Amino acid sequence: MGVIKSGKVVLVLNGRFAGKKAVVVRTFDNGNADKKFGHALIAGVDRAPRKVTKSMSKAKVSKRSKIKPFLKYVNYAHLMPTRYSVDMDLKKMIDENDVKADAVAVKKDLKKVFEERFSNQKDLKNEKKAAGNAYFFKRLRF
Repeated sequence: MGVIKSGKVVLVLNGRFAGKKAVVVRTFDNGNADKKFGHALIAGVDRAPRKVTKSMSKAKVSKRSKIKPFLKYVNYAHLMPTRYSVDMDLKKMIDENDVKADAVAVKKDLKKVFEERFSNQKDLKNEKKAAGNAYFFKRLRF
């Protein structure tokens, strides 16, 4: 699919993670042996970080900044692309064979990447990428 590319922020529409935001890691436009339809590997935020204020202690800030990630193969029909994209290079970090074999270890690595990116949001120079980053980590309200 032309719109859904690696690095694009999408909303999951169906299933366990419906209403959650995710980043497209890899796309499979023509499907593969298992899934004969167009789908994508996505990495998303299951539990978003909570609001932090200036008066909170460092311990409280670190506790409220925790993120719970998820990894999933999703049909294109169940994804809604947004106008935002992020420049996290997840394709190198997440190997397809590791996702099937050792998903827990991949999720731990993903959690570190997400939390590190969330804590260093102000260091992003590109205004467009900074907007996509801020949108990705904000909880979807509806």
